[in-house]
Amino acid sequence: MTLFSPDKFGDVLVKNRVFMAPLTRMRANNDGVPGSLAAQYYAQRASAGLIISEATQISELGKGYPGTPGIYSSEQVSEWKKVTAAVHESGGVIFLQLWHVGRISHTSHHPKDGLPVAPSAIKPTGQVYTASWALTDYETPREISLEEIKELKLSYIHAAKLAKEAGFDGVELHAANGYLLDQFLQDGSNLRDDKYGGSIENRCKLILEILEDIIPVWGSGRVGIRLSPYGTFNDMKDSDPVKLFSYLIEALNPLNLCYLHLIEPRATSAGGDDQIVEDAPKTGQLFTKLFDGKVVLAGGFDKISAEQAIDSSEGDAVAFGRIFISNPDLPKRLESNSLLTAYDRSTFYGGTEKGYTDYPFM
Repeated sequence: MTLFSPDKFGDVLVKNRVFMAPLTRMRANNDGVPGSLAAQYYAQRASAGLIISEATQISELGKGYPGTPGIYSSEQVSEWKKVTAAVHESGGVIFLQLWHVGRISHTSHHPKDGLPVAPSAIKPTGQVYTASWALTDYETPREISLEEIKELKLSYIHAAKLAKEAGFDGVELHAANGYLLDQFLQDGSNLRDDKYGGSIENRCKLILEILEDIIPVWGSGRVGIRLSPYGTFNDMKDSDPVKLFSYLIEALNPLNLCYLHLIEPRATSAGGDDQIVEDAPKTGQLFTKLFDGKVVLAGGFDKISAEQAIDSSEGDAVAFGRIFISNPDLPKRLESNSLLTAYDRSTFYGGTEKGYTDYPFM
């Protein structure tokens, strides 16, 4: 088994273990409809074993950045159909990542809904982009009610159904990087005293319930989940991350998911320079053995470290991010030990074709 061997992940056949990580590019329109170049962008990278789409909000309230796409309207579905058709015509496989940002948002993104929601009314440190791309301090979110949590779960079901209608091959539940579901997990952001707060079991409850809701839509073999143990991005912290994530990962086993996607703690920033967590153990070494299914690793890997992770059984595939942006034929380049094109960080977010669809192939 190598980085370039085919395999079966759940119900999905992958041609290699070089996956494309979810990458926010902020090129959708104001209504969350993917941009006109999205189909070309994803099709260019169809040689990945699996493409995981950019994070895609399940509702207007789930939006936290300008230019990010959604999966809750017919207009969004129509444009996503062009993306999935282009990827499939190029021989690729693509999952949609289901996203709700929670408190990492601003009222300007969802003025009808007001303040962002979170498990608890705790303001994150740092600043947020408004709908007009201006930076401002985070607002204090409002605590989401139990009735709203019921509506939230219905939004996930609706989004999962629309992702199927749009032609995706599966979905990934985004429960990482300090967004809403991660906020429920960690006791630095969840101070609730109801059935979704307090104990580790309670804090994991919402994620497990949502998975049980969307599995009937897709089948367990086409549903993955992304977690970020030890992640500090978006002002996250937990008093006992090993105990928390060990419990959650073992609780996932009866669900027979397509895969578990883990972010290494050495990559604690998104889009910026990685902040090295020197004393954190490797996520693959710590948690992979607890999961009965396939594990995808992500976070600053190169070919050598990815091959080491596969060889040591720390993971079954590796998701590459920034170097997949600048190398649309990344699997071929890695396999042939070819020179990689450097990425232009200034073009990561927003814009048109520059730094998006204009990177060269070999």
